[in-house]
Amino acid sequence: MPVKNRFAELLPEITEWRRDLHENPEILFDTHRTSAIVAEKLKAFGCDEIVTGIGRTGVVGVIKGKSSGSGKVIGLRADMDALPIHEQTGLDYASKTDGAMHACGHDGHTAMLLGAAKYLSETRNFDGTVVVIFQPAEEGGGGGKEMCDDGMMDQFGIQEVYGMHNWPGKPVGSFAIRPGAFFAAADQFDIVVEGKGGHAAKPQETIDSTVIAAHLVTAVQTIASRNADPVEQVVVSVTSIESSSTAYNVIPQRVHLKGTVRTLNKDIRDLAEKRLGEIAQGVAATYGATIDLNYMRGYPVMVNSDAQTEFAAEVAASVSGECADAPLVMGGEDFAFMLEERPGAYILVGNGDTAAVHHPEYNFNDEAIPAGCSWWAEIVEQRMPAG
Repeated sequence: MPVKNRFAELLPEITEWRRDLHENPEILFDTHRTSAIVAEKLKAFGCDEIVTGIGRTGVVGVIKGKSSGSGKVIGLRADMDALPIHEQTGLDYASKTDGAMHACGHDGHTAMLLGAAKYLSETRNFDGTVVVIFQPAEEGGGGGKEMCDDGMMDQFGIQEVYGMHNWPGKPVGSFAIRPGAFFAAADQFDIVVEGKGGHAAKPQETIDSTVIAAHLVTAVQTIASRNADPVEQVVVSVTSIESSSTAYNVIPQRVHLKGTVRTLNKDIRDLAEKRLGEIAQGVAATYGATIDLNYMRGYPVMVNSDAQTEFAAEVAASVSGECADAPLVMGGEDFAFMLEERPGAYILVGNGDTAAVHHPEYNFNDEAIPAGCSWWAEIVEQRMPAG
């Protein structure tokens, strides 16, 4: 089953939706305009039920098939939020909001799921129920968790859940997936080094917080190189260093480090957190400083269920001709929270030769829309075939 002709027909309309969303990005949970547009369109499509305010600004639509004898209920999820990045694409429909842009393609994800919802509402050629999920705050806000915490899975009786993300560098409309651990757990840390400030010409009278911070940056790299099993994936990155002074002739009293830890299994995640604390205290004792660590666990490892991944790959191959094996990704993805509650799968759809996600020149490729919409629709029609 190739790309559905209906989505080729709908492409100009879905592209228009997508570009409007791109022009009007909203960050984290502040997706008020986007959520209202989604709810309005779902109503116009004739969805059987529309619920707003789940996970603060999330929207859920329910579409019933021609029959319901199977008793199956499948969830399809798209994210809606943008990033705090100043757009540099020069597009006619570039962001009108300074400091915000759809730099990860969530405008495309939302538009594709709306397209699938329109088609499924028109045809209803399935036996069961579809729940379309439009989620805010994927980019660090944990909107997926909030929707789950609000009882979404039980409220709508969702049995399986499927998600999708565009992927620059893959041919447009192609697919890739992998079973098991796919996207990494994403944690954050703050480290505050408190030394004894003073004149830069008299370092002997100080406890130099900058030197101590430099040792910490180097030392934490041993978590990956000397503490974790070499076959396990772990990334420990210090991403920000700020001192309490910006003067050339002052040794600062305090240095603040920020960073992230990415892991793909629970034991390595625990090890990284433990060793980070031990290293911080060891360095503090060595140099006579005080070091405070605040370790914040974020998104868990996103784990694709085996059976649902196999099915999702078969559907992808039916749409595009094949489905490739995806690499492990050390980025985080809060669809992980939904996969902790229900079996399901997350797939990548090719965005072509474009700028990378989270780049100010990135843009979702509208040519991927028919393939993405077709995959959503086929997930439903093949999983819940009409009698």
